Amino acid sequence: MEQFYTKSEQIQNIIKGLTLTKTLFVSSIIIGEAHTGKKTLVRTLFPETVAVSGNNQKEVEAALEEHNELIITDFEKLNNQNGLQFDNKRIIAIANHPGNRETIDKLFAFIYTLPPLRDRMEDARYMRSHFFQEACSVLMADEHSFSLENITMDLTHNNQSLKKSVYEQVIYRNMKSKEIEKVLYAYLLEHLDGNNAYKEYLALYEKPLIEAGLQKFGSQLQLSQVLGINRNTLRKKIYEYHIN
Repeated sequence: MEQFYTKSEQIQNIIKGLTLTKTLFVSSIIIGEAHTGKKTLVRTLFPETVAVSGNNQKEVEAALEEHNELIITDFEKLNNQNGLQFDNKRIIAIANHPGNRETIDKLFAFIYTLPPLRDRMEDARYMRSHFFQEACSVLMADEHSFSLENITMDLTHNNQSLKKSVYEQVIYRNMKSKEIEKVLYAYLLEHLDGNNAYKEYLALYEKPLIEAGLQKFGSQLQLSQVLGINRNTLRKKIYEYHIN
């Protein structure tokens, strides 16, 4: 089972609070952005507890009748929260947003807020390392071929975007020219069309070539020499492709 990792003091306090409630029949809710690890955290602390989704109101109501301890995910999607009965039960709910605050205050003795990854950089760096090692293993890539610190972190959608960005970068940095040709071939086979396609799709090659060259050499003059083109031609292309 996947384990929840954190060095965040705020989350450590949430863990302590939930651990204490294991012996009490009280209800708790964890609220936070999607893909912050709420489900993993709850599953780590309550591995044997039955879980149901708020996507199905009848299923939740039936589970409440059958169980005294229950995990309810997607709690904000329940249509009739006011009709739920949590008396003498240990309910651990998970929600991406609080919804009706008055209802939340009435149903839950403990209300926790899980911060997004962008506010937990130590956790984000750990997850980057975890996803990096996972990606290298799955894709059979050499993890020593480039530095982990050079892997940028996309935290716009927390764990989801972070994992996607790490996998993408591992793929990009391990591709050979033949593999790049295959990617371009597949893309062009699907999208090639129009009356001026040569000029349009030439940008797939020219734009990243110029962007990488400017990043690598930091000089338009040096890049024009490396590429073997006139400096004015290079400037024209930089303007044409809206390269900063």
